[in-house]
Amino acid sequence: MKYSKIDALLPLTQRPGRYIGGEVNSIKKDRERCKLSFALAFPDAYEVGMSHLGIQILYSILNGEDQIVAERFFAPWPDMESLMRGSNVPLASLESGIPLNQFDIVGFSLQYELSYTNVLNMLDLGGISIYAVDRGEESPVIIGGGPCAFNPGPMSPFFDAFVVGEGEEAVLDVSRAIMVGKEKGYNREGLLSQLSEIDGVYVPSVHDSKDRIKKRIVTNINDWLLPLEPVVPLMRVIHDRITLEIARGCTRGCRFCQAGMVWRPVRERSAATLEKMADDMISSTGYDELSLLSLSSGDYSKIEPLLASLMNRYCERKIALALPSMRVETLTANLIEQVKRVRKTSFTLAPEAGTQRLRNVINKGNSEEDLLLTTRRVFDAGWRSVKLYFMLGLPTEKEEDLDGILDLAYRVLREGGNRKQVTVSLSTFVPKPHTPFQWERQIDLDEILHKQKFFKKNIRHRNLNLKWHDGRMSLLEGVLSRGDEKISLLIEKAFLMGCRFDGWSDQFRFDLWEEALKNLHIGVEDYLGERSINESLSWEHIDCGLKEKFLIDEYEKGLKGEPTEDCRFGRCHDCGVCKEDVKVILAGELSGKDEGIDAPDIHQEDNGEITKLRVRYAKEGNASFLSHLETSAALIRGITRSGLTFAFSEGFHPSPKVSFPNATPVGIESRCEYADIQVRDLALPVDDFIDKINLSLPSGITILDIREVPSGSGALSEYISGVQYEICLYRGPDMDEELDLRGKINHFLALSAFDVPRIRKGKETKKDIRPFVDSLSFDGKDSVIKMTLSSSSKGGVNPLEILVHVLGLDDRKAKRAKIEKRGVMFCDGSSLSEKEL
Repeated sequence: MKYSKIDALLPLTQRPGRYIGGEVNSIKKDRERCKLSFALAFPDAYEVGMSHLGIQILYSILNGEDQIVAERFFAPWPDMESLMRGSNVPLASLESGIPLNQFDIVGFSLQYELSYTNVLNMLDLGGISIYAVDRGEESPVIIGGGPCAFNPGPMSPFFDAFVVGEGEEAVLDVSRAIMVGKEKGYNREGLLSQLSEIDGVYVPSVHDSKDRIKKRIVTNINDWLLPLEPVVPLMRVIHDRITLEIARGCTRGCRFCQAGMVWRPVRERSAATLEKMADDMISSTGYDELSLLSLSSGDYSKIEPLLASLMNRYCERKIALALPSMRVETLTANLIEQVKRVRKTSFTLAPEAGTQRLRNVINKGNSEEDLLLTTRRVFDAGWRSVKLYFMLGLPTEKEEDLDGILDLAYRVLREGGNRKQVTVSLSTFVPKPHTPFQWERQIDLDEILHKQKFFKKNIRHRNLNLKWHDGRMSLLEGVLSRGDEKISLLIEKAFLMGCRFDGWSDQFRFDLWEEALKNLHIGVEDYLGERSINESLSWEHIDCGLKEKFLIDEYEKGLKGEPTEDCRFGRCHDCGVCKEDVKVILAGELSGKDEGIDAPDIHQEDNGEITKLRVRYAKEGNASFLSHLETSAALIRGITRSGLTFAFSEGFHPSPKVSFPNATPVGIESRCEYADIQVRDLALPVDDFIDKINLSLPSGITILDIREVPSGSGALSEYISGVQYEICLYRGPDMDEELDLRGKINHFLALSAFDVPRIRKGKETKKDIRPFVDSLSFDGKDSVIKMTLSSSSKGGVNPLEILVHVLGLDDRKAKRAKIEKRGVMFCDGSSLSEKEL
């Protein structure tokens, strides 16, 4: 049974949906029957972590093992951290509520250097010493993985081990080694010694600088068809859709790109495999968008027939397809036409540099003509906006390269005409480890600000938007990504000073980082400066598979502006990655014929008979903390999975025909929530769908009743005049006395007007709520308040406003009251108990 310590804090936090768990496809195992417990920790907010494919893959792999239980942890937002520390509540898992320090292994996904302070915060909140050397025999083994593990130095004092490279096979090797060690009674030192024997695992306390740690690689990703049942987030996340990995690795050879270097070689999934995975993932989630993921989706060798086949399968069901990572020259007219068949998902194009000279330096491999042709196609196909991504501070950059970005932006805008929007996004080049530019310098903060100022001054068109990445974040990212073990002191200092969520602009405290740098006498120039190709690098003991000679050759070719052709389309450049059992795998080579890409176009017009259904459902327990939009999204996905077919709106962005009466405020439980939906071709009695839908809903949301209503009937909100609430007050030692509450209620009811403050668009306004309160009473015996509140086109009132402004409860006590929506009132004066909806 789930622990409930954090439940008492949910009403007091800004986004409680981050912490409640119970999502569709989440897995709860009996820990007593498992030999190993594995905490999957993502050091960022829930909405970021749940968008990451890697954690979904590992969750599926680990929980697929009978003897292993895997549960998820995310970094609590600062408001929740404050509540947790104030109430002495430890960081606990979403699945069972068990604290972090009660797991055998804690695996952190290290995706971004600016999340490092969150790692320390999660360890501390979970009751685990932040330094590996201070951990006792009962502490979990702390392991890091992900792209940041390719330079483990800055975080090595905090971790017991790192997995370098791809994790599908390695995570099972690590888990089995710990299980065996536990069974044999190994102490902590013995367990770490066991881990150090696993390929791709770096153990700082065992290995020294002479030990070469070779990355782990999955030779054929067609052997790993996961996740087929991904966990469906409760709240809207960064990438709120299915993510289908069509290929891994890239050999385009962009000299600044760490991912393109360390994840080589290219390995594609077959078209037939992808179609099967797509079917399973859509069926198990109810999502209406499918994203085809790769470092360069347009480079997938069968992308056009694959996209056409998937569109033919899903167009009628209004499931959109997205291509999140596209090179300019690979976005063809055929791809554009396929994508727009359902919804015009967004396109971001990355020229990276403003002149052909600089594009040759970085080996981008496309031209200005490619960009203009592609944007013309996008605008001609009906898109109204496009995003362009550029980098500042690239090696050999000159003033004319900045002018080139400006010129390109205006030329793209002219391709679209007066009614189109172009967004120019600027980031700063960070010379990452294991890239040909790892020896280059990173421009300092003054240079970054000077270059950004140039664009702020010269981009002045109303249809040309400018966005830029915070230069201070880029500076810090450079220090952390190129750092050595000494930087761990900086990370610890910043954490102790209060730094959290450093990649979030509204949380970033550069002043604290500056103070930490000063206190520790660390000069950023020592880490951001140019390095000789002959000097030792702190990450050189990590072997990503690339030969040093290849990196040096590419570095020198870059400085000369000489391009290198993609080895998929030309000769091998002897980068060192491919071996007898590790090689490029293309989809067309996996079968003698194009399996699975000949599906006919089965799209039909929406001309089936439409039936209008009225759904009554409950929101109980922690599900009451889901917002109206989060609840409606969960219902739509659950109804979709049940087999009911929605009728959709017309236009460029079709959406299911669903309507709700007034939204119930967050934190209020209810068994009388309603939705009107329109479905097509209803073949079975509606009661047959109730159980099917409930199996596809998050914990706490339950369909209670479905019935047909006349197609011409009006919206439910037209008939409802009010809502009945019952509130059980949180009883503390300083709770208001019964007579005081009754007196305040009587005083309020005697008034003809009662203004409360509200914040609207950042400004405080006043609202008279008295006309919306039909009845209000207090039962002192049970400390229960009952009220009936009405609403109209002129507005309404939240029960919390009654508790705070009428009864005088402080905000904390009001939010901790148990509020239930007990019924609805109708315009004719009847209530729910007297009339069926």
